[in-house]
Amino acid sequence: MSNKLLVFLVGMLLVSALGSYVYYRRTVALVPVDPWTLVPDDAVMVLATHDHPTLVRHLKETQLWDNLTGVRYFQQLEDEATLVDSLTGTRNSLLRFLGSKTVLTSVHVTSPNSFDVLFQVPIQTVREYRQVRTLVDALGRDPDYRVTTRDYHGETLTDIRVQSTGEGLTFYNYRNHLLLSASAGLVEAVVRRLEHPGLPTVAADFQNTDFMQLKDVDATLLLNYRRLPQFLGLFFRSDLTSDMTTLSSLSSSGQLEMKLVGNKVLFNGFANPETARGSLHEKLRGQPAQQLRMAEVLSIRTAVLVHLGLGSVETLRTPPAVVPDSVMRRTAPLVDSLAAALSEEVALCYLASASPRQSPAKLALAYCPNPTQVATLLGQLRRATGTTPSFERVGTYQIHQTGVAELPAQLLGSAFAGFKTPAVVQVGNYLAFGEDAAALRLWLTDIVAGEVWSRSPTQVAFLQDMQPQARLSVIVDTRNSWNVLLRALVEERRAGLLRNEPLVKRFPQIAWQFVPAANETESGAEYFTQLILRHPATSTAVARAQTQSETGMLLTFKTPLTSVPTLIPVPGARAPGVLVQDEARVLHYVTPDNVVAWSDSLPGPLVGALRRMPWSDGTGLLFATPDRLHLLNEQGREASNFPLNLPDTVQATSLTPSPAGNGATRLLVAGGGGNLFLYDANGNAFTGWQPKRLDFSLAGTPSYLIVGGRDVIVVPLENGYIYAFDQQGGVYPGFPISVGARLNSAAFVETGPTLRRSRLTVVTQHGERVSFNLSGDVVSRGRVATWSRTSSFRLIPDQRQRGYVVVREDGGKLALFEPTGRQVLTQTFVTSGTKPVQYFDFGNGRRIFALTEIGPHKAYLYDGQGRLLTGQPFDSSAPGIDLNYEPATNTYQLYRILGTELRRTAFKSN
Repeated sequence: MSNKLLVFLVGMLLVSALGSYVYYRRTVALVPVDPWTLVPDDAVMVLATHDHPTLVRHLKETQLWDNLTGVRYFQQLEDEATLVDSLTGTRNSLLRFLGSKTVLTSVHVTSPNSFDVLFQVPIQTVREYRQVRTLVDALGRDPDYRVTTRDYHGETLTDIRVQSTGEGLTFYNYRNHLLLSASAGLVEAVVRRLEHPGLPTVAADFQNTDFMQLKDVDATLLLNYRRLPQFLGLFFRSDLTSDMTTLSSLSSSGQLEMKLVGNKVLFNGFANPETARGSLHEKLRGQPAQQLRMAEVLSIRTAVLVHLGLGSVETLRTPPAVVPDSVMRRTAPLVDSLAAALSEEVALCYLASASPRQSPAKLALAYCPNPTQVATLLGQLRRATGTTPSFERVGTYQIHQTGVAELPAQLLGSAFAGFKTPAVVQVGNYLAFGEDAAALRLWLTDIVAGEVWSRSPTQVAFLQDMQPQARLSVIVDTRNSWNVLLRALVEERRAGLLRNEPLVKRFPQIAWQFVPAANETESGAEYFTQLILRHPATSTAVARAQTQSETGMLLTFKTPLTSVPTLIPVPGARAPGVLVQDEARVLHYVTPDNVVAWSDSLPGPLVGALRRMPWSDGTGLLFATPDRLHLLNEQGREASNFPLNLPDTVQATSLTPSPAGNGATRLLVAGGGGNLFLYDANGNAFTGWQPKRLDFSLAGTPSYLIVGGRDVIVVPLENGYIYAFDQQGGVYPGFPISVGARLNSAAFVETGPTLRRSRLTVVTQHGERVSFNLSGDVVSRGRVATWSRTSSFRLIPDQRQRGYVVVREDGGKLALFEPTGRQVLTQTFVTSGTKPVQYFDFGNGRRIFALTEIGPHKAYLYDGQGRLLTGQPFDSSAPGIDLNYEPATNTYQLYRILGTELRRTAFKSN
């Protein structure tokens, strides 16, 4: 072949490739892929997530993350994520890859005994596509894995399998949407569905609803109620299938938003009514929603409650399937009259059982507006059936036999079947049926003792979180229902439940409610649906809005707060978290969503500042109490080896860790007076360091520096002497130095590459600013302001330790100076005590000075020009505040304490 012909063919090939690429970009790629078209129609539920770093953070804040990681399925995912990290050589690469993508996770029943999950992850850039290919290629080279491709209906599917077990997954890339599952059949179902693009998607009924656009939504959940009984049938005994089918027939499909908020997981959304003939919705259509008023007769040992709110129970009744016998003909009019006397609310109630081998006590409860009429009808029914008039007494209540088999089902419908020889009792306005007298006896024991929901603060708080009126409410207490669940599960699922006990019991209170629309008779009317998974709060804090004059939120605690609020940056969140301590010495962590995530009792008040620092198990929170050193993880639990107990003779006044990134962390503790102690992370006294007792008390917190790989501990004393020690306790050459006057604050540090180029600055009680290096040389000296015998000076660094100001106090008069001596502001206060001063510098000239007058509980905020912000002080009972700045909105968020309240106030400054 000639060179000219070869060049021509190559050119034609390039032109063809370029044309195909341009065609793809301008025609195919310009039409976005609806991810819902890729979900097979038999999905039971579809979870859509988008902001995955925030989702993981919320899971950790609600302490649900630890429970999820104990589930075998999530452990497998964690192992696969670890494998991805090892192959890519980066940490958390999978979480970063997911980022803010919309990821769909659908659950499908794939066999009579199993279900599988299909993941859909979009690939948004060429770089991400290369990451996927690199990962697949790496697995292909690994001898432990087998990577193969195959053709299915004209599409290429990739199978990845573990050589030893054959387990693995199948994935398919459709227009940069990656679909993968452990079930090859699910991926093949996606290909088959794409062959029929005109079919409606599983989310067709909710295509105009996008919960992801709402604030603080962590995920959305799509439910197919028609397939829910089939899915639940994989777990529960077959004799329960009819009951689950009846309850799920209230709705055909629904969509919910999911929010992780403090002590609960909250789902809110809508459901389409089930219009099939004989469905529960068709029976109850037009019936009014009702309150759950029977809390006064619900035992605290209730495991499961199915509550129906309606007008008349007649709508639930089912005509008899067989011709009634002579007894039924005699009792039928009485049963009809009894049913007509029941209204408003009925419920099926299961009580906790002592063992999975024991059948739980089962009750049917119904409200009767006229108890006297009902008592008369029950007496007539006993006489008509020849039932003995004798009764069993529990307290003031009488248990009778009804003499009519399956009487609850005849009165209330087929969902209340299973009472072969029912007993009955009246408690106030409620009629209760039991499978036998023993079930009612157990229930009545709690009624007589007052052990009921209406007297349980935990249960009352739960009821207040629920919808006030509903048509259907399914309420589960996972702790009471544990043995009930074990008995109801099929044999092969019990071991899985036992393995996941911490997760099941993490949220002991669960409520699923359906509220009908006001215009239910009109077409398109939907149920409002709410699902709550709640953990009773151990430390109640109520969030509410502030007064109209202040923009923000406040959180009210049971016990007055005492510490200065400390802001903790939270990756991926716009607002920081907050740490506060109350006068009962309990430390509380408040999430960016203004919810208490955890509370931890401490043996004493906080000493000095709290520091966020890296540790072997992640990032920890380091702080001190008078006799201990603490390191808490993100869930508020102590890290390994902590707390460290200080000697009985030591009362810590400050804690200074060594800088990060220079080997093992060292902890320098000032123990009152001039005592200094140095420990390692295991609590051992640092090798070579002997506890020091200096001649004078410390003027401020010591500084721990790393200069040229050497540890330098700088200690200013009140008498004006400054020491610099190495990590063996030896004094550096040139030290101690004397600044010629007393000191009252710590040094401002500017670390350099060498000892000579590192500079520290202090301010003396004669109003002089003295700078020196770590070679012991005084570099500069100058007066900041005039002084007197009654004045005192302090050096105040900003929150980032990049600059400082000097404070002069003289009685009730306070002045603030820049290092150059320029006076920024001056103010005269009513009281004469020391005023805590804070300096915040957010860059670009955004400087805020906070002055707190402790006696009158006032905090004054000034800008860099000395102007009082908002024109008036803020109420604040703590000896300081904390401040955050949001550049996007040019808004400051002020965090302050007022008695039992943590207040967050937004304001702007020009």
